[in-house]
Amino acid sequence: MELDASALTDVTKRLRRAQGQIGGIIQMIEDGRQCADVLTQIAAASRALDRAGFKLVATGLRECLARPEGARDGAPSWQELERLFMALA
Repeated sequence: MELDASALTDVTKRLRRAQGQIGGIIQMIEDGRQCADVLTQIAAASRALDRAGFKLVATGLRECLARPEGARDGAPSWQELERLFMALA
């Protein structure tokens, strides 16, 4: 599936945010920070990853809606998009 430029920018931004948060979490653990603080950051990183995944699925759905007669070769089917969406739930 090809992403439009704005979707790609958004997904990349979310993934970079998660990458930074994960680096921060590792540092927090190494520094002996409080468990509640570490878990708060893990939850935030998890949300960033989830949102990146949801954005990818939403882009795929838009692509399918824009070209319901089958889109391009290699484009995910409705069933595949549903499976991917459920994998994020």
